This record gives sequence, structure tokens and C-alpha cells, in this order.
Amino acid sequence: MGIAALPLGLRPPGRTALRADWVLGHSPEGHRLLKNAEVVIDGGAVIHIGRRFPGEVARRIDFGSALISPGFIDLDALSDLDTTLLAIDHHPGWAKGRVWPESYVEAGPYEMYSPEELAFQKRFSFAQLLLNGITTAAPIASLFYREWGETTAEFDAAAQAAIDLGLRVHLGPAFRAGGMVCTAPGVLEPRFDEERGLAGLAQAIGYIQRWQGAGSGLVQGLLTPDRVETCTEALLRRTMDAAEDLDTPIRLHMAQGQMERDTVASVHGTTAPAWLARLGLLSPRLLAPHATHATDDDLKLYADHGVSIIHCPLVSGRFGGFLASFRKARNMGITLAMGTDTAPPDMLMNLQLGLITARIAETDTSAVSSAEMWEAATLGGAKALSRTDIGRLSPGARADIAVFDLADTHMAPAIDPITTLVAGGSGRVTRAVFVDGRLSMCQGQVANFDLTAARTRAQAQFNGLVAKYPERSWGHPPVGALFPPSFPMEDCDA
Repeated sequence: MGIAALPLGLRPPGRTALRADWVLGHSPEGHRLLKNAEVVIDGGAVIHIGRRFPGEVARRIDFGSALISPGFIDLDALSDLDTTLLAIDHHPGWAKGRVWPESYVEAGPYEMYSPEELAFQKRFSFAQLLLNGITTAAPIASLFYREWGETTAEFDAAAQAAIDLGLRVHLGPAFRAGGMVCTAPGVLEPRFDEERGLAGLAQAIGYIQRWQGAGSGLVQGLLTPDRVETCTEALLRRTMDAAEDLDTPIRLHMAQGQMERDTVASVHGTTAPAWLARLGLLSPRLLAPHATHATDDDLKLYADHGVSIIHCPLVSGRFGGFLASFRKARNMGITLAMGTDTAPPDMLMNLQLGLITARIAETDTSAVSSAEMWEAATLGGAKALSRTDIGRLSPGARADIAVFDLADTHMAPAIDPITTLVAGGSGRVTRAVFVDGRLSMCQGQVANFDLTAARTRAQAQFNGLVAKYPERSWGHPPVGALFPPSFPMEDCDA
């Protein structure tokens, strides 16, 4: 029986056996590669891994030359139309709309997307995650084009989108107590409104209380203060208290960039991790994306307090940054999870770049292996979330599965399946994705979503946003001056 015979968007009735040349199973010692093996799922759970299942099954699906793996866990998962793409070749950021100019603040920041557009971009982005073999996501979006923080209304829509498409999510609207303002060319100053931040936290708490466990457990809570330089002590203390009450993780971007380091040093006299340690706010609940600007002392603080790092090699590498280093953090006992945080949300591309940059950082080819990168994208993400039911394929685990094609003509010759996919794969070789036993993506089609129509709508929506950039850029230059083409452009139809 072929995979196309299964109903997209539904759990197949009865036991389903999935066979492939390779299965990444799990034992008490960790991941293990099984050759010519099968996975049997029943409802939303895995019930068997290994040799041909001796019991009765409703159907058997043979993927042939493929790897059946636990789905990827993306803890900094792109959930908007990525504006960082505009910054790849256009900088400095303060001159290109990456920081609000004083004139825009005085005029009054506003939402540059309608509520319908905000809801659409979440649904569109969730579909892209599924296309790339991601089964669990903690969404991240830019606040640069927002009035202030994210709204509960758009996250109501996000939770419903996750349920409709079949994606496991840890959700919570981002909130902040401040932001950076450009007061002169190259001069950036933090501005704070603590009450507004506390109001955002209250809304996030209410949101989590309403949605926790929805969609038969697909939706779980996550507290997301935006970035450490946009937070005050009071906001962070209350966020930590709320996380304890709700028993939920916190994601806080820190040790991630020079602007942050300069701002935190000027306001608090130290680095962000050291500031939180001084406040007694470092905790195993804390998930800290990037760490590309973490000092050795910062990493030690993470290790001592159980803070997890969310490693996002692609977005960091595009701007000249990398984690220094993956091996150092791993050897210190820090949990390393993975995030995409940019378009495309291609986890395989991130694993490849993570492998490369780790070896560059250490000037040592043994600094990290393909297996260690894969572990970060599966077991590492599960550990960061304090979950043992995802990130692995073993009896009793949730049936969150990604199937990767090893017969793709772009990946020849194939060797060890993990090395093959990390060295030469991309999300385009993802053949099927199951989440909680439900077939959420198959052969490039996502359940309950028209990708072709959505691609056209997404581009039009993004173009509309870019047209507004002059309003929020220093000196208000036209779009053509903000983002000139790579080479001189000539319109041959003009």
C-alpha cells in the first residue's frame, strides 16, 4: 500500500506499519539506526519499533530508500513572513528599518498588518514547517513591524491553525517592556514602558490558561518575553513567577547580538546572562536562543543553572555569527536544541551549517558529528521542553514522525542516512510527516491548506509590508534606496 492511499489530515484507522530501509529508533542508551525496519503506530502513539511487527495491522506502507525519523523540534520557529531577508545584503540595520527612528515613535507606531493578515501568516508559516519535517514548533516573529507586542487574537488564530494543519506547538504571544529607538544616525537608545509590558504578560497568562492542552494536547503554553534588552527586572521576575504557576517554559533571546550587549552593559553594567544570574532568574525553564555572543562566563552560568541554548545556525551565519562553540557547550552539559528562525525554515540546512560552523569555531573536524546535530534537533528540543514523549521513536512515544527520501537524485551516492541528510539534504526531501499519528504532510501537500494560493497571497502581503518601510526608517528614504537590487536593474517591458 502506498502513502498516497492514506487520508491527509486524519489518523489512519487501526494499526499502521511504516517500513523503510532505515529507521531511527530509540533505546535507553539513545538513538539507534535500524536497517530494514518498521514503525507501527496506533492512534497517536508508537507501539513498535524494529523487526516486522508480528501482530495484526490494518495496513503496511513501504517507503523504500528512506529514513523514518522522529520529527524535528524547532524551538525558534519562523511564524511570520521573514523580514530578516531584507537585511542580508542591506545594512546597517538602524538605517534599514530594523530599529524604529524617533520620528516614527513620535508619530505613533501602528500595526502594519491587519488581523486577517496576522492570522494568515501564522497558518502559512506552520505549513512551511511541516514541509520541512518539523513536527513540534515554538513560533517566533518579529516585533519590528508591530505596534508593540503580539496579540492574543492572532494567537487564538495560531492555535486553531496548528490544530487544523496538525502541528504540535508551544505557544504564547510575545510581550515586552521596551524597545530600541534610533535618535541619530547610528545612535540607539532603549525606551521602556513597564506597565505595557506587564499588561502583555497578563494577556499571555490568560492565553495559556485558555489554550493549554487544546487539540488533544497539540497546543501547550510558552511564555515569550521578546528580547532581554526590551525587558525590565519587574517584568522578568513576574514572568518567572508565572512560569512556575503555569508549569511552562520561558523563551528569552539573549547573548545574541552586539546591540543587546551594548544596551545591557550600559543599563545593567554586565552581560545579559550575568544580569539574570544576579537577579536569581536563571532557571532550567529558560530557553535562550542563539548564544552567539555568550562569553565563557555566560556559558558557565547557563550550565550551572540548567539554561538550554536554542541554536539557529542559518540566521546567525547570514549575519556573520556562530556559536562558539557547540562542543564547548555540549561538554559543559548545556542542553542544545535547534531553531530555524528564518526563511526557509529548513532544519536540514540548519544542521548542515551547524556542523560546518562548529568545526570552524574549533578548527577541528571532530568538533561535532552529524549524529550530534540530529540529536539537538530531536532529543535536545524534547529535553529543553522537559518532555520525554517527543523527539524519539520508541513504544509509548507520540507518533511524531518525519520521512526523508534517500533516493533523491541530488543526494548520490548515499552513505549513512544521517550523514547523507546532514551533508547534502534539504527540507525538499521530506516525503511525509505524521503528528500525533495524523498524516499532516504528504508529498508536498499540507492538510487543509492550499499551498499554491497561499504562496501568492504571502508574496503580496510581504510586498505591502515592504512598501511601508520608509515610514519606519531613518530619514524616510524610498524603498528603492532602502533595498536596491543586487545588480543594476533594467525593466525590459518598460
